[in-house]
Amino acid sequence: MDVLIPGILVVFVLVPAFGSVRFAARSAPNGRHARMLRAPLRRGSALSAFNLVVLVCVAWWTHEDQHYDDFAAGTTILLAVTSASVLLLGLGPLISWLLGVLVQRAVRLPPLMRLAVRDLADNRARSAAVVTTTMVLTAMAVIVTIVATATTAQERVRYFPQGRPGALLVEVSSAEDVAVVHAAVQRELPGVPMVRSLRAGAWHFIPDVENLELPDFEAVTPVGVFGEGELLHYLTGDPATPYDENTAVVVTSDDVKADTVTISYGPLEGADALSSRNVPAIVVRPTDPEVKELFVPAKVIRDLGYQPQLDKLIIDPSAHRTSRAEQERIDRRLGDTATTYVERGFEPSTGWRPIVAVAVVLALGAALFVGRGGPRTTRVLPRLGGGSPRLFAACRVGIGTACGTAVGTVTGCVVGLLLAWPFTAPIEWEPIPRVSFETPWLLIAALPLVLSLLAALIAALAPVPSKEGPSGRRLFGNRNVTAG
Repeated sequence: MDVLIPGILVVFVLVPAFGSVRFAARSAPNGRHARMLRAPLRRGSALSAFNLVVLVCVAWWTHEDQHYDDFAAGTTILLAVTSASVLLLGLGPLISWLLGVLVQRAVRLPPLMRLAVRDLADNRARSAAVVTTTMVLTAMAVIVTIVATATTAQERVRYFPQGRPGALLVEVSSAEDVAVVHAAVQRELPGVPMVRSLRAGAWHFIPDVENLELPDFEAVTPVGVFGEGELLHYLTGDPATPYDENTAVVVTSDDVKADTVTISYGPLEGADALSSRNVPAIVVRPTDPEVKELFVPAKVIRDLGYQPQLDKLIIDPSAHRTSRAEQERIDRRLGDTATTYVERGFEPSTGWRPIVAVAVVLALGAALFVGRGGPRTTRVLPRLGGGSPRLFAACRVGIGTACGTAVGTVTGCVVGLLLAWPFTAPIEWEPIPRVSFETPWLLIAALPLVLSLLAALIAALAPVPSKEGPSGRRLFGNRNVTAG
């Protein structure tokens, strides 16, 4: 899941959206004074507007905190990302039109900036393609950032610890590997005691406590844990917790009362007629408030006619906190016989950050392809008092980058906020309400300014190519020198 969501966005949004680059180039007029055809602009605007409406409808359909089955959730995500891609595609002609508007509004700009804007419009097809590429990459970076922030906030709420903080849990694959796994862990952690957590070995074994909500890992982990006194002491974090092999213990910080625990059990084929038994119970508060579990002594399981089997070996963090290096060594020694997990709390996914960084770097690189200007600039620039080729290049690249990143940032914010709804749609049967998420708005708002200034700085520091006129004299330089 670390890179799944960014991968979906890149494949289904970024790749098709690059069709907008060709759309922008084809819709651009031949020269600065040529009028742009309205048909491509109307088609692109209609395409973007229609898919924006689709995105709004998908966001509205998934805004309720209710169960969405896997097919419905997958379909809405596919529809949403496809609409986002086509929306970006339709913005291509908008960039060509925007360059034309800049030429019309450039009269009040300083001479060097006015020349840079006119030079961008002189070869509008090339300029529009480059600026659109910058726009698409910037929008992609913003979309991934917003969606990843939203899904991370939701995953944080859905997260439930599988053990006490710092505990090492070793899940054994089969009963035949118990001795091998125990010996392997003991060799890496000599002298460290291990706690055994058992499983009931029944098709249906459902402990139940009235008015107590225990964590449900979607039927992957059974409700309740079974074992001896050391497992109870691990759960409570207190070795002085009283242990009775005939009494169940509700370990929770919640304000609940439990005198008995009802245990329903039976084989799979007898699911409609399960047997049940009441077991005496007490409530104990753990030292860690995050722990919420139902402990059933192993003797109770045996009295019901079941033979408990080893489920996990646990290293109590009170005895030893397992480091990442130790976990890696244990994993290498165990191979496929067992899997390990160290409870370190919620660890947010970071796989989306390199994708955003690459998109920003590519957007910056694309912006630099705007270039330095054509023959007209070569003739006009020396006539401007103090006109420097480096300063002109900085203006030209900076203005082109600002156009692309500004449109891309606004589009990315709108699309990202709408995509956050289907990507956080709950698929659990008991959905957890959505929570607000902290999008780095300041960083997103600064993106166009930072990229524009950085692109302009790079263009200004880049080597100035030699431009020679018809007589063989260099026009860009401190003085005219006859070549040869």
